[in-house]
Amino acid sequence: MVKAHSQYVCQQCGYSQVGWSGKCPNCGEWNTLVETVVSTESQKSKRKSQNHNSKPKNLNEIKLGKDIRISTKITELDRVLGGGIVPGQVVLLAGEPGIGKSTILLQVAQNLSSLGKNQFLYVSGEESASQIKIRADRLKIKGLSIQLLESTDVDSIVDTIYTLQGTPLKGVVVDSIQTMQTTDLSGMAGSVGQVRECAYRFVRVAKSTGIPVIIVGHVTKQGSVAGPNVLMHIVDTVLWFEGQKDLTVRILHSRKNRFGSTDEVGIFEMGERGIVPLDNPEKLFITGTKAIPGSILASVLHGTRPILIEVQTLVTPTKMAYPRRVAQGFDSKKLELLIAILYKRCGVALYDKDVFLNIAGGFTVREPSVDLAVVLSLASSYFDKPLAKGLVAIGEVGLSGEIREVIGEARRIKETKRMGYKNIVSSKEVKYLSQAIKRYLR
Repeated sequence: MVKAHSQYVCQQCGYSQVGWSGKCPNCGEWNTLVETVVSTESQKSKRKSQNHNSKPKNLNEIKLGKDIRISTKITELDRVLGGGIVPGQVVLLAGEPGIGKSTILLQVAQNLSSLGKNQFLYVSGEESASQIKIRADRLKIKGLSIQLLESTDVDSIVDTIYTLQGTPLKGVVVDSIQTMQTTDLSGMAGSVGQVRECAYRFVRVAKSTGIPVIIVGHVTKQGSVAGPNVLMHIVDTVLWFEGQKDLTVRILHSRKNRFGSTDEVGIFEMGERGIVPLDNPEKLFITGTKAIPGSILASVLHGTRPILIEVQTLVTPTKMAYPRRVAQGFDSKKLELLIAILYKRCGVALYDKDVFLNIAGGFTVREPSVDLAVVLSLASSYFDKPLAKGLVAIGEVGLSGEIREVIGEARRIKETKRMGYKNIVSSKEVKYLSQAIKRYLR
């Protein structure tokens, strides 16, 4: 006989208690405790858990299968995952609406299904099967071995996974966790209790069968995953898919990864045929074909990966009492600081000039390694003299005008030379900004 009891669950942090109170004792938020009816598991669920072999094993006696990692055949995605998906891994993929989550997962489904030899289950709680079919046709995806399931009932989905387990089933996509629910809880889909319980059940089925499960998560206005914080704790990997919707560049990085590094970053381009990995992203961010005043290359790190970008500046006489300082993809306050250093240490006066700075390709830079490139670009535009074509600047500029070494400088220089750019200026070549300007511009 199934017994039910009610608890009051905080919609903010997931804390539960027997009675109601206006303020959550755990997180301190007001009016977040909602009554939730909790029932015991069904006899069917209990029977499955009793049949599961949970005896302890010696660590040295555990044998790994032949396929320790499964390649998604998407190079940038494999890079972020640490070399591919591990059997039984649970991945949470989060990102803003329209960023391309469903698109890249449909491509993963096609690649893992391996031309009919294996099956892949795509569970949709948001779109109908016909809508997914339209997207698949647009992406030229042959879905011979992709099984579509329109359902929001997590228990029905788990039963389907067990049924398809021996086909063999290579993976499962759940789109999305906020639409899933179980009848064992009375809360609506997307509530803290439902999201937590549904995620737990997907984790259990992934670990017991060895089938990787990729869960799509919604993002709130504050930029966090919708639902309880425990959601990010129970999954193995949390991937974040981001980018500006008016641009084609998409960036994938890991916020948590039990089977790999969280420093790797994947760069993609959204096209008519879906998400395309960019193995050489510098081709997208470098637009210049000849040496012109105010243009220079810089090396930035995305995770542990050096990427070349192009810094462009334009210095013009101003007709206003307060000259303009406009920066795209760069901190405007940092730009003002570098302008002051350029005047104080090198005598290049820009107080009566409008300054415009742009990072080509829509890239956004937040690290100090581009300081030297920005200052040389400003001086180049001021003197109206182009820097050498293909010149790459790497270094941080201090307040006294010294050029400081940056994190991973040796790796940046090595990767820059591998790309074919031999003309590099860094703290190893010049020690002060005035020396760099004298050598490359005067």
